[in-house]
Amino acid sequence: MIDIVKAYENEFNQLVELYEKNTNDKSLKNKGVASIIVSGNKVVGLNTLKGIDVRSKTRGDGVVIIDVDIEDNTVIPIPVHLCTGFLEKKGEQLLQFNYNIGSNVKVKFKSHCILTKIEKLHHKMISQMYIGKNSFVAYEDEHFHDENGGIFVETITYAKLDKNAFFQSKFYATKTRIGRINVVMDFDIDDYAKADLESKIYGKKDDKIDIQEVLRLNGQYASGIAKSSIFATDSTQANVINEAYGNGAYSKGHIECNEVVKGSEVLVSTVPILKVVNEKSELTHEASVGRIRQDQLDILMSKGLDEEEAINIIVNGLIS
Repeated sequence: MIDIVKAYENEFNQLVELYEKNTNDKSLKNKGVASIIVSGNKVVGLNTLKGIDVRSKTRGDGVVIIDVDIEDNTVIPIPVHLCTGFLEKKGEQLLQFNYNIGSNVKVKFKSHCILTKIEKLHHKMISQMYIGKNSFVAYEDEHFHDENGGIFVETITYAKLDKNAFFQSKFYATKTRIGRINVVMDFDIDDYAKADLESKIYGKKDDKIDIQEVLRLNGQYASGIAKSSIFATDSTQANVINEAYGNGAYSKGHIECNEVVKGSEVLVSTVPILKVVNEKSELTHEASVGRIRQDQLDILMSKGLDEEEAINIIVNGLIS
């Protein structure tokens, strides 16, 4: 059953209400869905299923540590829900997730970060993940931030993929303002394992975006794709660094960054780093910086939309 910490039941209900409002998803209270719900510096709700073990504690310095273990040969047909939120106007939220995922596991995580109605916040989440042999793991992470731009988010993931494991990551921050965000993904990929990373971020006003994605193709026939799409408007600043290291024989890596800009004060940059250590490795990269075409805006605005509404439709089409 769902374990709601009695002393924090009010916070649990407030956070679930915000979650449902932003996502139109009402599954957090479903007893058949594994879930971890964090408010501020504490876990306020938890539901586990067979094959999943979750432990949490809050250190004296306020860091919330959450250990997630999944047993070998576990198949979870319904996504595991992770919800982190902050209900105060100002503060700091520090989280550390440690994932130990066994061999022959199949699981999908759906993570939502609900940071609305906040004036000033530093949110930092570090994830350490081990994925066992022959396992399939998908992780989808979507962020909702307050529109005043006072939020600084750091989301940092270090992952080790064992032999023939597959990991798919999708990071989305497109429906609200960002404020300031720093995304780091660093992956160690073993023999025949594969990582597929995708990030999509929409910057508005004076948002600041930093992305660093690293593929360490250490095993033979290891493969990876790291793709970033940035939509920068107004005076957004965005800096993307994509790295791939071909260390294993017959490893293959591809990095790609696409940036679309709208606004004379936008500043964007993309830096690809490719390093072939093993002569049998193959690495490629692709990058583009473009603009939203005026004729597209004109067509939509002729139908009664203002410029901001027209831009949102174009961007939403690009990120779907």
